Amino acid sequence: MALGVGADSQGAFKHTLRKALIVGKPTEEALAPMKAAGFQGVEAGIVSPEEAAACRVMAGGLGMHVHSVLRGWAEFNHADPAKVKESFDVSVAALRAAEGYGANAVLLVPCRIGGMAMPEPWDLRIKFDPANGHLTQVVDGDNAPYKDFIAAHDHAYDTSAEQIRKLIPIAEETGVVIAVENVWNNLFLTPEHLAHFTDSFASPWVKIYFDLGNHVKYGPTEQWVKVLGNRICKCHVKDFKLNPDGHGGNFVDIRDGSINWPLVRKALDDAGYAGWMTIEGSGGLSLEEQNRRLDLIIAGQ
Repeated sequence: MALGVGADSQGAFKHTLRKALIVGKPTEEALAPMKAAGFQGVEAGIVSPEEAAACRVMAGGLGMHVHSVLRGWAEFNHADPAKVKESFDVSVAALRAAEGYGANAVLLVPCRIGGMAMPEPWDLRIKFDPANGHLTQVVDGDNAPYKDFIAAHDHAYDTSAEQIRKLIPIAEETGVVIAVENVWNNLFLTPEHLAHFTDSFASPWVKIYFDLGNHVKYGPTEQWVKVLGNRICKCHVKDFKLNPDGHGGNFVDIRDGSINWPLVRKALDDAGYAGWMTIEGSGGLSLEEQNRRLDLIIAGQ
C-alpha cells in the first residue's frame, strides 16, 4: 500500500498535482515498484521513437505515464559548430522520443558557463537590457572584475535563443514543449531574467521546467514561483539546506532543507500550476518514503 496523506489532501488547493520519479529507460521492472509506492508517472531518457511508443503502451498497462523527457545539458554556446549541431540533433531526438512516449515536454538546459570570476550569489544585483536580454550589471559598483562572465553570459543567451528558435517548429510538429530548466549553469540568476528569456520567444512551445531546489542559494523558492507564474510547465522537487549564515549550503533529501514547502505549494497553486511534481535527488530514501514526503508537500505541509 502506498504511504502518504492521500489525494484528498489536495482539496485545500484549486489545482491537483501528480507525482513522478526520474528513470532512464522506462521498463516494467523499473515502473512497477514506483506504481506500487504511489507514483503516477516518470520522466524518462531519450530512446528511439519506436522504443518510446512501446514504452508508452507498457507504462499505460501499469497505470503509469511518461510525462516528460530529460534531455539535459546542451552545448549551444560551444565554439565548435559541430558540437552545436550535435546538441541540436540530440534535442530533436528528445522531442521525437517525447512524442513517442506521449510526453508533453522535454527538459532542456541550453548551456553552461564558468571558469571565470563570478559574483557570489548573495552579492548579485542583476540588471539586463530588455531589448536583447544582455546583462548590464551583475553587482553594485564596479563590474569590471566580471566582464568575462558578462560576455560569456550574453553569448550563451544569444546562442541558446538561436538554437531554441530553430527547435520551435519541431516542438510544434511533435506537440512537445521545450522546457528550459534552471540549474547551476550560471545563467538566468534571477527569476525576472529567466522569465524574460522565456517570453522572448513569444511561443507556447517554450516554457520553464522549474527545479524547486536549484536556486535556493539565490533566493526563496516561492519568490521565483511568483515571478515565473504560468510560464512553469513542469517542476522538479529537490531540497537545499542553506548554511547558518544563509550563504551557500548543500542539497539534501526533500523536506530536510531550507525550502518553505507550504509557501511554495501555495505559490504554485496561485500560479495555476496543475502538473507533475518529479522528485530528483532523494534516491537514498525508499520509494515509499519519497512518496510519503511528496504527499506532504502536495498537501501544503
